[in-house]
Amino acid sequence: MNERPSSKVPTLGPVGELSERSRDIFRTIVEAYLETGEPIGSRTLAQRGGLTLSAASIRNVMSDLEQAGLLKAPHTSAGRVPTQIGLRMFVDGLLEVGNLGPDERKSIEGQLAASGRKIDDVLMQASALLSGLSQCAGLVVTPKREAPLKHVEFVSLAPQRTLVIMVGEDGSVENRILETPLGLTPSTFIEAGNYLSARMRGRTLEEARSEILTEITAQKAELDGLAAKLVSAGLAEWGGLQSTMPSLIVRGQARLLEDVAATSELERVRQLFDDIERKNDLIQLLELAKQGDGVRIFIGAENKLYSLSGSSVIAAPYADQSHRVVGVIGVIGPTRVNYARIVPMVDYTARVISRLISQQS
Repeated sequence: MNERPSSKVPTLGPVGELSERSRDIFRTIVEAYLETGEPIGSRTLAQRGGLTLSAASIRNVMSDLEQAGLLKAPHTSAGRVPTQIGLRMFVDGLLEVGNLGPDERKSIEGQLAASGRKIDDVLMQASALLSGLSQCAGLVVTPKREAPLKHVEFVSLAPQRTLVIMVGEDGSVENRILETPLGLTPSTFIEAGNYLSARMRGRTLEEARSEILTEITAQKAELDGLAAKLVSAGLAEWGGLQSTMPSLIVRGQARLLEDVAATSELERVRQLFDDIERKNDLIQLLELAKQGDGVRIFIGAENKLYSLSGSSVIAAPYADQSHRVVGVIGVIGPTRVNYARIVPMVDYTARVISRLISQQS
């Protein structure tokens, strides 16, 4: 498994419009910022290797980059740092992503591929592993699952309104109200419930649906006409148990508090914790990573959540044995993360998970 990360994006838009001198200075500023988190000034840049320009010349270029919206000055007397637009341009057009070393690949595979481990355990371990390696919080969106069923019951609420109760083997319960035919009797409800419970026990709704509808259509089901209509109505309306919703695993949230000094930043991180607890919005964001191959990077204010305004999410999809994307794994941290290191780390971990799922299936 010596695949190269598939996250390198061709040079886009403004990057191609910058002169070589501007590109070199911009890249140096961003790389220094990602390394130290501190603003960098023209004098410091002039002293760094690789730039054969005077401080005055560098200062002029920095001014042009600031006017273009790629740099900003956090304080009047400070140097410059990249804006979120600048970070996006750097990531899309200038970020150089390499391979993980053999030892790093071996470590990731070794920690995830323990013999006999369930996929759920692998995903939990992957989240914690990425958190430790990246010094960020690790995220995993687990596959949508439909729990096998244990019991189905129909209860009359009013003429043409019926409550259907489906109980999963994992203890999950979901209730739905159906519009049903007139003339249903208590025995019809019992007959329909017993029929479905017998055929669906230990199987998911999706697994049993086709067979049951075929039986009813061919009139081979041991049901009278009204019970068959009730069963058909239930199958038509039923959307599955709540456990079919993706779930979010988060490990290493405390790392998001590291290096947070300003009160405003602390409030944002606290809000981020609240958003993580609610999970739905963050899951929707991570689900976007399913739309393409390789790693997706979501930076700061590009996200709709205020709490992510100072954060970046780096995520990649993983697939099953049929190459169907079933989940997403990644990290969330400050916008000042080491993208060049974390991108191949997330990419490789997603590939290992895909392989393990295929082997177990």
